[in-house]
Amino acid sequence: MTRQDNVQTGTIARSAGTVSFAVLVSRVLGLIREQVFAWLFGAGFAYDAYVVAFRIPNLLRDLFAEGALSAAFVTVFTDYKTKQDAAATWKLANNVIAAIIVVVGAITVIGMLFSGPLVSLMAPDFSLITGKRELTTVMTSIMFPFLLLVSLSAVAMGILNSLNKFFIPSMASSFFNLGSIVSGILFSFVFSFFKQPPIIGMAVGTVIGGILQVVIQLPELKRQGFRFAFYLQFQDAGLQRVMKLMLPAIIGLSATQINLFINTFFASSCPEGSVSWLNYAFRLIMFPIGVVGVSLSIATLPVVSVHASRGDTAQLRDAYVSSTVLSFLLTIPASAGLIFLATPIVRLIFEHGRFTSFDTLNTAQALALYSSGLFAYASLKIIVPVFYALNKPRYPVIGSFITVFLNFIFVVLTLKTLEHKAIALSTSISVIANFLFLSVALYREIQGYSARYLMMSLIKISIVSVAMGAGALWLDTVVLQMAGTGILAQLFALLAAMAGAGVFYFAAVSFMGITEINYLVSRMRSRLNI
Repeated sequence: MTRQDNVQTGTIARSAGTVSFAVLVSRVLGLIREQVFAWLFGAGFAYDAYVVAFRIPNLLRDLFAEGALSAAFVTVFTDYKTKQDAAATWKLANNVIAAIIVVVGAITVIGMLFSGPLVSLMAPDFSLITGKRELTTVMTSIMFPFLLLVSLSAVAMGILNSLNKFFIPSMASSFFNLGSIVSGILFSFVFSFFKQPPIIGMAVGTVIGGILQVVIQLPELKRQGFRFAFYLQFQDAGLQRVMKLMLPAIIGLSATQINLFINTFFASSCPEGSVSWLNYAFRLIMFPIGVVGVSLSIATLPVVSVHASRGDTAQLRDAYVSSTVLSFLLTIPASAGLIFLATPIVRLIFEHGRFTSFDTLNTAQALALYSSGLFAYASLKIIVPVFYALNKPRYPVIGSFITVFLNFIFVVLTLKTLEHKAIALSTSISVIANFLFLSVALYREIQGYSARYLMMSLIKISIVSVAMGAGALWLDTVVLQMAGTGILAQLFALLAAMAGAGVFYFAAVSFMGITEINYLVSRMRSRLNI
C-alpha cells in the first residue's frame, strides 16, 4: 500500500475505533438486556411473544430507518455539505425530518391499529396456543411508536456522522438499552402487581428507551448548528434523491431482516421456545456485527461518499478493501470463537433463572450455525453502502433477492429434519451468497480492486482462526476440569480461553503480511498507553 493508502486506512480505523468503543458499550448493555429477559422469562411462551411483537416494528426500522434511510440520507447530505452552502444543507435535513414525521408517523398509527393481522401474518401458529396471539398483539401495539423514534434517531446519527461526529450518535443505542432495561424491569413489576403479564412492562420499556435514543443526540446537533424548523416539500430535489435511493435500498439493505420475517414465520411452527432460542443466538452474533461491521460501515460511508462525489475511484477502492480486511481480521476469529465456545458462552450468559440447560443446548446449536456467516454479515454492512455512494443500488436489490430465495428454499427443504437449526444455517448460507455476489459486482463496477489481497487475507485469517478456536475450546475444558463447574469457574475458564486465543491469534496474524493488523495493534497500544 502507498503512504496515502495507509493514511486513509488509519483514518477509517481511528473513526471505527471511536465508534467501536461506543457500540461495545451498547452491545454490553444489550447483552445485559437479554440476560434480564432470560432470567425473568426464559425461553418459551412470554419471550416468544415479545420477540415477534418487537420484530414487526424492528423489521420496518431496518427498512425505513437505520438501513435504507441512513445510507440514502448520508450519501445525499454529504454531497450537499461538499457542494452547497450550510443553509441548503440544513434545509435538506429539516425536510427529511418533516417527511419522516408525516410518513413514518402514519405507518406507525396504521401498524398500531392493525397489530392483530400483522401478528397472524408473521406467526400464524401462535393462535394455536391459548393467549399467545393476544399477548403478542398487545405488545406490538405498544412498541410500534419505536419505529418513528428510531427513524428520527437515524437521521440525527446520519447528520452527526457526516460532520465526523461519531461518539455521541454511537452511544445513542446505549441509552436505548439502559432505558429499556431500567424502565422495563420497573414496569414489569407494576404490571405483575396489577395481575397483568409482566412481559408487557418490557414492551413499555422499549418505547421509553427509544425516546432516550433520540434525546441524547439533540445537544450535539444543536452545537453543530442545526435548528429544527418544520419544512415539508416533497418536490424538493434533495428529498427526492433520498427517496429515490431509499426505494431500492429498502430491499437491498434489509435482506437479513426480510429473512428474519421468513424465519419467524417458520420458527413459530417449530417446538415452543424455538423463536426464543434463535433470538438469543442472533443477539449474541449481533455483538461482533455491531462492534465491527456497523462501526466500520459508519466510519467508511462518509469516506466513500466523498470519494464517489469527487469521482475518485482509486481512493474508493482502497477505502473499501481496507475496511473489509479490517472486518475480516475481527469477525472471522470472533466467528471461530463463537462456534467452538458456543455452549460455554450461552451457559455462562443465559443459564440462570428460568433459562434451562435444555435452552442452552438449543441456543448454542443456533449460535454456532449463525456464526458461520458472521464475516459476511459484517462485510455486507460495508459493501452495500458503497453501492449507494456510487448511485448503483440495483446490485444490492438483486443480491437481496438471491438471499431471500436461497434462504426460503433451504428452510423449506430442511426444516422438518433440522427444525430451528435449519433457520440458523440457511440464514448464514444465504448471507454468504449475497456477499460473494456483491463482491463480484463491485469488482466489475469500479474496474477492479485488490481482490487477490482480499482473498489471501481471508484464507490466512481463516486458517489461524480455526486453530485459535480449537485451542480455545481445549483450554476452556482443561481449566473447567481444574476449577470446577460453578459460575465463577465458568467465567474464569472462558476468560482464560479467550485471552489465550487472542494472544495466539494476533501473534500468528502479525507474521502473515496483513497490513491492517498494524492499525489494530497501534490502536490497542494507544488505548493501553503502551
